[in-house]
Amino acid sequence: MLTEAMDPWCLREGESAGLLRGHPWRRFVVLGDSVAEGLCEPVDGYSDLQWADRIAAELRAVQPGLAYVNLGRRGLRAHEVRAAQLAAALAFGPDLALVVCGGNDAFRPGYDPEAVDAELAAMITALQDAGADVITVGMFDVSHSPAVPAALRAGLGERMRRLSAHTRRLAGRLGTLHVHLTDHPAVADPSLYSSDGRHGSARSDAIATAETLRVLGAHLRTAAEPAT
Repeated sequence: MLTEAMDPWCLREGESAGLLRGHPWRRFVVLGDSVAEGLCEPVDGYSDLQWADRIAAELRAVQPGLAYVNLGRRGLRAHEVRAAQLAAALAFGPDLALVVCGGNDAFRPGYDPEAVDAELAAMITALQDAGADVITVGMFDVSHSPAVPAALRAGLGERMRRLSAHTRRLAGRLGTLHVHLTDHPAVADPSLYSSDGRHGSARSDAIATAETLRVLGAHLRTAAEPAT
């Protein structure tokens, strides 16, 4: 049986401490939908700690005084995340923010990528203007889940990949710390998805944690390099 300790895509022992050594962040906020809130399905051999909570725990292991709040709530579309969570996130005074939403928009055949882009951009720029580094995410393509009906799989996959591509372009334009999971080598592995056909498993959260921390570590290394 594959476990997190043996999983080639998960963190190795001591890797997180090395990636985050000396990180500057003291106030971490999470905005989003059920992916942010944390609804992953348990998997034997993997931590039950949800993705955002895992990131916070690893950050706190290096900076024990880290303050953390997760505003994520299931079922929200991008415009609802901004309306319900942005003001509270800004009031928290974060220096690091994770924004993950748009999946509930992409689950709908009428998904409007430009409208979701506008909501994401408004949240990202407000957080950046307040002094926060912002993490964005291109999510795993849940259309690979065996629980997704075959008749819906192609359309859902196209919309999820379009959401990911739009978010990646937006991240490049706005300068976020972007975690691209959509083309991960394990994306088609059914063990990454829950039995509800909408969410991930504890294995997907473990892999997402590893990829997120590696993006943060690369950012820290770049920031520490002397200017040329």
